[in-house]
Amino acid sequence: MANEPKHKNKKETPVYLTKRILIQRARAGIKKAEKEAMLIAGYLVVAEDGWVVKKYKDGTVERIKKIATVSNENLAFD
Repeated sequence: MANEPKHKNKKETPVYLTKRILIQRARAGIKKAEKEAMLIAGYLVVAEDGWVVKKYKDGTVERIKKIATVSNENLAFD
């Protein structure tokens, strides 16, 4: 019939929907953890634009160390 759902069994959730929900929840969890860490420590250490940086509550950013680039020419996955 034209009005029947593609998935008759509700346990069969489409994969893209599950992945989308997982990504949304992970991002929300990360934002919450960042806010809590900022309240507790007053700064965050994150990777940004090829640098490890320290972000402070007042918005200032201190570069700590440049992240070394790795050439993937000889990289082999077994």
